[in-house]
Formats: sequence, structure tokens, C-alpha cells
Amino acid sequence: MQVNAIRETNFKFPGQTSYYKGKVREVYGINNELLVMIVSDRISAFDVVLPKAIPYKGQVLNQIAAKFLKATEDIVPNWVKAVPDPSVTIGRVCEPFKVEMVIRGYLSGHAWREYREGKRLLCGVAMPDGMKENDRFPEPIITPTTKAAVGHDEDISREEILAQGIVSEDDYLKLEDYTRKIFKRGTEIAAEKGLILVDTKYEFGKVGDDIYLIDEIHTPDSSRYFYSDGYQARQDVNEKQKQLSKEFVREWLIENGFQGKEGQRIPDMSEDFINQVSERYIELYEHITGEKFVKSDVSDVLKRVEDNINAAIIELA
Repeated sequence: MQVNAIRETNFKFPGQTSYYKGKVREVYGINNELLVMIVSDRISAFDVVLPKAIPYKGQVLNQIAAKFLKATEDIVPNWVKAVPDPSVTIGRVCEPFKVEMVIRGYLSGHAWREYREGKRLLCGVAMPDGMKENDRFPEPIITPTTKAAVGHDEDISREEILAQGIVSEDDYLKLEDYTRKIFKRGTEIAAEKGLILVDTKYEFGKVGDDIYLIDEIHTPDSSRYFYSDGYQARQDVNEKQKQLSKEFVREWLIENGFQGKEGQRIPDMSEDFINQVSERYIELYEHITGEKFVKSDVSDVLKRVEDNINAAIIELA
């Protein structure tokens, strides 16, 4: 049992009306008005949650998201009301749109896999001929996905979203506009840190007629970053780009015979490996934010989190 990491929580807060456990996050509803999002230290790869938690991983993701939500609140209001603990964000309950807004500045990941198979349309958006993996698009492209309650999200075009009435045209045009503006801001901030924001996803919700940016943004779990130094030289000789993401965990799993397929066993994660992953996440934080990471007190991490949440709920009530 790891005592220095948040593997899972089982809190009972005053006025608690709901509880949801995702792969990495746990979300408590309070009086149908507030959402308490705890970013645990669980880590997932290949759609599987690995058996051991990574100390400080939740803090890294939560604090990066808080920083970027603050840095974009002049573009679009967001759901955050308080960050009472390094691993916790509390915000307003929004009715989420049933699409995720994915925006891509470069031909990478899923877009490249589709392109490699000869497809030149992604979510109804044309991709130019003659591109190679990790090339920059002339303009960033928006490639939305449906939000699946179970299983994988599916690509969907603007035309299908409007035809199926998933989002009204008026709202959808606003979501596209916000997506482009937030991505532009994220790209500018990344460039100052010697990074390229390759692609990312945003989620939005509504309270009455007002649209809010929800969940997390610009974290290494929701975004892909390249190092800008040497990017073009690597492209010119068809070399792999240096990534700032959790790709190194996937690579370690593959090397140890695990890709989430049936019958495969998750390799044993030694303490040494867990500490390496923790250090890598801290390195990600410092590179993306340009700030020194301050480790939170993990002597009794669950009590710390519970006490901070309880104090914040009283304050926000």
C-alpha cells in the first residue's frame, strides 16, 4: 500500500450528491452545485489503469491545468472556483457538451495514422497531400470527437454534429472560435518555454446560456508537446520528434511485453521505476510552466486532501 500517493479515495463530504470514478480522476458532486475533482496519482496506458500510483503525478496535472485555465480566462470563462489542494480543483457544475473539441497544429498521432492509410479527410476537414508525419498543417484543424460513456470516442464532423442536433449551430460556432483562440494562446505560452503544442483537446459545458471551459487543459495527459529546438532538423532527416508526454511509460510497457491486449500481464513496476516516472512528471511540469515544482506534503496525503476539501466546501457554500 503506497501511503505517499493518492491511489483512490472514498470520502463522504457534507451535502454529497454524486460520485464518479474515472481512470485517473475522482469527482464528487456537492449539493448539485459544486464539483470536487481529485486528480489521483493513478496512471493509465493502453486504456488500462496500472497497479501502482505515481507520487506527485496528480499534483503535476492539477497544477498545470489550473495555471492554463487561469491564463485563458480572458478568452472564455471556466468552471474553476477554487484550487484548495495541490491535487484538487473545485468548480461549478456545468452541463457538458457531448463533443470534445480536438485541435491539431501538426500531422501526428491519430491524424497521421489516418493519413498514412491514404485518407485525406479527417472529421470532414481536408488534409493537404504531400505531408509527412509531424509536419505542421498550414492552419490548425479542428477534428471533434463524440464523448463516449463507454469505449472509445469516435471522430465526427461539424456537419454531422449539426445535422444530429448534438450542439446547436450558434453554440458550435462559439466552441470552434474558443478552441482556436485557446490553442493560439497555448501555442504562444509553449513557444516561450521552447516547446511546440502539437495537438490537444478541450471540453466545454453550459450553465443556462453561458458556455464554460471545463475539465483540464494543456496537460501532458490531454496534449502533445514537442521540443522546438531541433524540430526542423529532425523533420528534414525523418527522425522521430522529441516528445514531452507520457509516451515513455507506453514505451517501457511495450519493451516489457504489454500493450493492453488480452492475456498480457502488466509488468511489475519496481520502486525505482515508479520514482523515475514521478521525476519525469515533475520535469514535465517544470518545462511546461517554467516554474520550480514544489512537492506537497505526502506524510498523510488522504487526510490532507480531505481536510482541504472540507474547508473549501464550507467557504464556497
